[in-house]
Amino acid sequence: MIPEQRQQELLRLLQDAGVLSTRSLTDTLNVSHMTIRRDIAALEAEGRVVAVQGGVRLAERTPREPPRERSTRSTLEMPSKQAIAAAAASHVDDGMVVFLDAGTTCEAVVPHLADRTGITVVTNDFHTVEALGPYRHIDAIHTGGVIDRDRSSSNGPLAAATVRSLAIDLYLMSTGTWDAEFGVTVPVADTALLKKAALEASARSLLLADSTKFGAFERYRVTPLATLDGVITDDGLSAEEQESVTSRGVQLYTVHPSSSS
Repeated sequence: MIPEQRQQELLRLLQDAGVLSTRSLTDTLNVSHMTIRRDIAALEAEGRVVAVQGGVRLAERTPREPPRERSTRSTLEMPSKQAIAAAAASHVDDGMVVFLDAGTTCEAVVPHLADRTGITVVTNDFHTVEALGPYRHIDAIHTGGVIDRDRSSSNGPLAAATVRSLAIDLYLMSTGTWDAEFGVTVPVADTALLKKAALEASARSLLLADSTKFGAFERYRVTPLATLDGVITDDGLSAEEQESVTSRGVQLYTVHPSSSS
């Protein structure tokens, strides 16, 4: 199937579903993640689709691209997110200070911390703060900072200063893109600033990222994968993709969403 035919089929699928994950498109169209990402980029340049974290949706009929809303992102790859969150929680011991990054995967870690004692959760995510509400035995600290209303989080120099003032045992990092060569990257400079501050303040750091986000990169670099203590992802990476990560000395923790649901 030539690119034009494949892109038309992608549009047809989106008209039926509204939003689709990158993984479902690679399976349906029987092509690689990189091919799908190129198709999405081409269609996005034409104003016909909008890339969201982990997938794509049809563009609204407006001259301005709407934000990548959290409500849209939270529906994508949910089994993978839940399995990754459960695996991440297994690294949290009693008495720890843990930084939970902004995003739906890190928010999903919260219920798995219910039986921990003496822990403190630091976060820049407002939904995560809300999720912590029922767990009154867990101390919670919000970073403050400049509010990103579209992502229900905050970042920037004030948030980074809060994080640097803390001694954090474990940083559970989220990202919309990760790549063997470029590492963790983000589209906003203030987000990169906060993530770097969290890395500096933390004794250990783990990246939580599903496989649909692999192989893409954004404008601002945060850190190479090799500086992390591990990456927790799902079983959607090919053997070649896994090798591209582990060959850089990165510990890869792979979860199996189908068996955890």
